[in-house]
Amino acid sequence: MDKEVIAALLEEKYSNLINWLKQQDDSKWEVGPEGKWTTGQHTLHLLQSITPLNKAMSMPKFVLKYKFGKVNRDVRNYETVCKRYDERLVDAQGKTFKGSQNMKIPSIKDKDYLLNRLQIEQKKLQAKTLRWKDNSLNTVILPHPLMGKMPVREIVMWSAYHVEHHTNTLKNLY
Repeated sequence: MDKEVIAALLEEKYSNLINWLKQQDDSKWEVGPEGKWTTGQHTLHLLQSITPLNKAMSMPKFVLKYKFGKVNRDVRNYETVCKRYDERLVDAQGKTFKGSQNMKIPSIKDKDYLLNRLQIEQKKLQAKTLRWKDNSLNTVILPHPLMGKMPVREIVMWSAYHVEHHTNTLKNLY
């Protein structure tokens, strides 16, 4: 998938989520179904997943290559990345990535701040994706807590799907 298409996909998926969240009754922000995350926790989790990706993509590529190595396979397409993520979620049986375990429930006062931060971070991710050379997107790898090491292009595509996954989860809850 071309990086321009990935950037447009990020814009679409994050816009869908943010627009949906802005239309939701504020009472749903802090309360979720029994044993499930609240809307605020879903939002915080998405922010927790995109921020480290942006930080990593700001680092010199030689540092990332030294720390994580280089790709040893072809880049997977969007559909394959999405399918593998769904399979790994089933295998994880409800386990949550370490940074989102025992997550606090953001208050309604934090809603606008979190939505703004999420929007800013996704714009940064789009810009970084467009700035990176295709070769670097395909050869530099980063670790994913559930999927293992992946080329940056795949992690950015996954980020778009991750947002769609949580948007659909929230829509199904309400």
